Amino acid sequence: MVERFRVSPVTVSRALAQLAAEGLVVTRPGAGAFRARPRTPLVPGGDTSWQEVALSADGAADVVPRTVDASGVTACLATPPAGVIEFSGGYLHPVLQPEKAMAEALSRAGRRPGAWGRPPLDGLPELREWFARDIGDTVTAAEVLIAAGGQSALTTALRALAPPGAPVLVESPTYPGMLAVARAAGLRPVPVPVDADGVKPALLADAFRATGARVFVCQPLFQNPTGAVLAPERRPEVLRIAREAGAFVVEDDFVRRLVHDDSGPLPRPLAADDPDGVVVHVRSLTKATSPSFRVGALAARGPVLERLRAIQIVDTFFVPRPLQEAALELVGAPAWPRHLRALSAELRARRDAMTAGLRLHLPELALPHVPSGGYHLWLRLPEGAGGASHAYGSGGEAALHSAALRAGVALNPGRPYFSAEPPAAHIRLSFAAVAGTGEIAEGVRRLRAAYDEAGRSEHGA
Repeated sequence: MVERFRVSPVTVSRALAQLAAEGLVVTRPGAGAFRARPRTPLVPGGDTSWQEVALSADGAADVVPRTVDASGVTACLATPPAGVIEFSGGYLHPVLQPEKAMAEALSRAGRRPGAWGRPPLDGLPELREWFARDIGDTVTAAEVLIAAGGQSALTTALRALAPPGAPVLVESPTYPGMLAVARAAGLRPVPVPVDADGVKPALLADAFRATGARVFVCQPLFQNPTGAVLAPERRPEVLRIAREAGAFVVEDDFVRRLVHDDSGPLPRPLAADDPDGVVVHVRSLTKATSPSFRVGALAARGPVLERLRAIQIVDTFFVPRPLQEAALELVGAPAWPRHLRALSAELRARRDAMTAGLRLHLPELALPHVPSGGYHLWLRLPEGAGGASHAYGSGGEAALHSAALRAGVALNPGRPYFSAEPPAAHIRLSFAAVAGTGEIAEGVRRLRAAYDEAGRSEHGA
């Protein structure tokens, strides 16, 4: 088929996968692909058109319509077709995951007395204590709730802190999964720009005054997608501004365990320096382990803690006890610090390999900041002048995404990271979801070809 139709093996693989998904082809490993048996005609279904009215009815004129759009999240969760290099992934490749340590921890946890019984609703006391120490010496176990990963904790926090229709301040750009959570809850995300030193305090204060918002969601450490770290002089300013506005700061501390080994000492979480209960802190073990190891924590002080607790219980009851027991076994094992040291060194090597490859083969892409933690790079595409391969608008971003898939590499377009009109076209490239530096080099080579193709198509070449 490659020779007959003059297309790449990746295109053939994707076409066969699509035909199999539609039930037109059956693939048999080791034998080939075969035409499927004709389908039995389906019995005509009912009329579901009434749901369009029911799902769009707001019930009140002042309520913001809910938009449940998971596309920004599924782009990071979806597994690309075979042969496509995954620069779009948000989790560690299996070679980076502590699979043996997790398996041993789960095995030991399953043999603990009472491991399969109902856990305390707030979480196992020992695990809450561990998270409290991990956050900072000013946080106690009584101020920690165990959550089913960071996404679940963010959902609980936003539902607890803002009523439907309310504005919520967000960094711009920011994590698409958080924007999806806010919109699904009927909230109105309001962007506050971020630079290399994190959110801009003056603009944050302006946004609080203009909107009357009572919540600001931020990632002060290795922000997604920019990689920015909130500067030391801005940290107390952010807390002061929120306190004066009578607002909460939701601190998503999602990649503290993914620091690179050339980073200096990390700043403490905002929650560790917050005696007034301004900060609702979110963290998780998932990013440093496996996408299926969904154990995280919510930390807060004051009356808000009871509201967080109540919403979490209503939504999920509790995190399964075997998973909590396994988390305790994992973080208490000698293999845990060894894993973190190895991961820190490997992430630095991958970051350096991707950075060097981009500077050599794609100097047209601006890389304003090289982070010392996290798992991705945030690149700006060039603006309107200089020839076919040097001009990218909002349409060019989508064109590059499509061309990259055809070339066999998946990336994240920048548009979903903005809650309003983006100032420029961007892409995000992950270096954690691939097998190694060799795959990074090949992915950058493919991206070069895709960039040239997309540039030609943008200008009708």
